[in-house]
This record gives sequence, structure tokens and C-alpha cells, in this order.
Amino acid sequence: MEKNDTPKGILDPAAAARRFQLRRHAPPPALAPLVEYLWIVEWDLRGLPASTQRVLPYPHAHLVFEAGLTAVHGIVRGPFDKALAGQGRALGLRFRAGGLRPLLDGPVAALTGRVVALDDLLGIDGTGAERHVLAAQGDDAMIAAASDVLAPLVAAAPADPRIDVAERAVQAAAAEHGPVSVAALAQAAGLPERGLQRLFRDYVGVPPKWVVQRFRLQEAAALLVNPASPDLAALAQRLGFFDQAHLTRAFTALVGRSPLEYWKSQRQAH
Repeated sequence: MEKNDTPKGILDPAAAARRFQLRRHAPPPALAPLVEYLWIVEWDLRGLPASTQRVLPYPHAHLVFEAGLTAVHGIVRGPFDKALAGQGRALGLRFRAGGLRPLLDGPVAALTGRVVALDDLLGIDGTGAERHVLAAQGDDAMIAAASDVLAPLVAAAPADPRIDVAERAVQAAAAEHGPVSVAALAQAAGLPERGLQRLFRDYVGVPPKWVVQRFRLQEAAALLVNPASPDLAALAQRLGFFDQAHLTRAFTALVGRSPLEYWKSQRQAH
């Protein structure tokens, strides 16, 4: 099943749609215990200038198959900039929040900010796996090939109910008008704050405070795509920032433009 909505983490969605195609698919049953969805990106910029697409990563690890770059990507704390040039494609598996934990010997936080080859992390022949997936033609064939690679590991992983707990907590943080503090997230998740901190370190890979603020900043970026005039003071209050200046500093540090500049750019795109 293909997912047609645009992820909130894609910045400048109007311009992004001109640079590449993004398709998301529900995982096959063999991968569903640990994988939330698969995504396929294709681009053809032959004869055009190279471009950089900025993404605000979610609190999820990814396994990415791309020519010469196949690896597991831990959570990126800052923005992720992807350079696009020429023609290419990639397939990625986004793990459920906590879904990578059963495949590791230690906490997911040990992978944060890192990119690790499949051979080193999962004991998979990365070169052979990359060749197998990228040689497939069409989305269904690529997904089946990726399942061939990962399904044996998923089947061998022990059942772990803490994955569901971690996923519910991240979903609570991601909800529209979601929690704006760690205390509020802990209450929504039904966990004590210290227990939430331990859970996120072991299964998610980043602290709850980071997750809460990241989702609120993604929400801000999504709301600023609307061409209506923004009330930044009200937006800051709604998303749990101290004031408009606090929102502006955090948004600019992550996005590279102030909220007002970002809104103007999206208005011009429409």
C-alpha cells in the first residue's frame, strides 16, 4: 500500500516535488514487526544544476540502499542535507521507534549521529544486498528484494514488548497539538519521567526533550507552508516555546531560515 501524504520533515515541499519523487509503502508482513514503512526516492537532474534537499529527521533509524552508500543511519540530531545530482534512486526502510533495538547488542543511542555499514552492524553482505535491491525494477520488486535481505534477521529477533511502549510514546509526541514538555509526554505515555528517559536512550536513541522539540518544530514548518499570514507569537505559544524569539532561534538553527523567511519562501512557491 502506498502512502501519499508528504512527511512534515520535508522542507520546502513545493520545490522538493520538482527535484525528486518520493513514494512510501507499508512494509510486507515479514518486516512489519520492526519496520514502519519503506520509502523510495528517485531523481533525474541530468542537464540541471545539482541541488541539496534539507530534511528534519524524525526519531527513527533507517536502513538505506543507495549505490555506494548502503548503510544503517542512526538518528541525526540536526538537519539532514541530501545532495542530489545526475540520476539516481534509493530505497530506505524506516524502523519503528525502537524497532532497531532487537537487532543490536546495545542501546540505539550508540548509533545516534552515525552511519554504519550493514556488514559491521548487522552481519549482512552489504555489497551483495545493495546489488540485489538496486537491480530490481519497480517498487514492488525493490521492496521484495529488501525483504529478502532483512526478513531473516527480523524473524530471528526476539519479541520485545518495549518496542510497542517506545512507539506509543513517540506517537504521543508526534500528535498534532502534542505535548510541549517531557513531563507532559511522560504523562501521555503513562510512564515516570526517569523511566521515559531510560526507554528513549535504549530504544529510540535520543532524549524525550529532543523528540518533543523536533516534532513541534516540524509542526511549525508544516503550518508555515500555509500562505495565510502567520502569527508567530501565537505559534510560539501554541508549540510550547518561551516566546517568539525562542521559536525563531530554534527554527533558524534547524531550518537555516527564520520562520518569517521560510513562510515567505513558501508563499512565493504557491
